[in-house]
Amino acid sequence: MNMLKIVAVPMHREGRKFVAVFAAITVVLGLVWQPLFWLGVGATVWCYYFFRDPVRVIPQQEGLVISPADGVVSLIEDVVPSADLALGSEPLTRVSVFMNVFNCHVNRAPVAGKVTNIVYRHGKFLNASLDKASEDNERNSLTIETPDGALIGVVQIAGLVARRIVCFVKEGDGLGTGHRFGLIRFGSRLDVYLPRGVQPLVAVGQTAVAGETILADLKGDAAARIGIAE
Repeated sequence: MNMLKIVAVPMHREGRKFVAVFAAITVVLGLVWQPLFWLGVGATVWCYYFFRDPVRVIPQQEGLVISPADGVVSLIEDVVPSADLALGSEPLTRVSVFMNVFNCHVNRAPVAGKVTNIVYRHGKFLNASLDKASEDNERNSLTIETPDGALIGVVQIAGLVARRIVCFVKEGDGLGTGHRFGLIRFGSRLDVYLPRGVQPLVAVGQTAVAGETILADLKGDAAARIGIAE
């Protein structure tokens, strides 16, 4: 890992206080025992790395649904969406992106549109890669309506380590594709619910990049992707 590339990446403002705390603890540890100082330096650099907020090149084609998170596509399945999303009672395709503690945790809007609904729920802190995390874990649900009237559901889900979901937007706000709308601290997952009939253009196990990886095309008729790991 190139350390210069880590420290050269901008850090999101949400991480400043955490880095400051890590740095202060590092100084104290250095006064106690010098080897602990270097362990603290490593932890402080990791904290900065966790809250990094790199620039992304966002596809501009109309109708694309972009990944809201860095990570691995862990689940693709048809499920009835939570009532919090107000997307009806019929099954929709859900694409889940699991983020580990080394992924960038800044979340980006999968589509451009208006935030029509936001519901926060307290819950458990199960492993976010598990299917039942969508219903049992602490979560924040957003519904975005595109200019064409399509509704996209996005759910921020806390994980085994995560203890804080942050959302920067409120109901009625407008978002551009790839715009930052929140983050989750220290390991988590994002679920995206696609409109009925829209096929995912990613496969389980595929690495996703927030703001860049195309999850689906609302205006296309491409078949669902199948991936093979080699």
